[in-house]
Amino acid sequence: MARGQQKIQSQQKANEKAAKAKKQQGHSASEQKKAAMAALVHVCAVCKSQMPDPKTYKQHFENKHPKNPLPADLQDLQPGVFHFS
Repeated sequence: MARGQQKIQSQQKANEKAAKAKKQQGHSASEQKKAAMAALVHVCAVCKSQMPDPKTYKQHFENKHPKNPLPADLQDLQPGVFHFS
């Protein structure tokens, strides 16, 4: 009977280990990179940098490419107003 108890304990331990591995699987570096890349939807027309939103894109363009004309998709955005307290 001792072997039967050992078998049950071994199965329980293996199940716990598998559950822990499955839980950690969703937090891998490759999954995080895929999620981050999906969020970067705006691409700079000049340097091909990727930005998450149009406001960031406009700030980037105004700071990094001041001599270039603003792209048409950024011209309708309101100018950035910053409040520092």
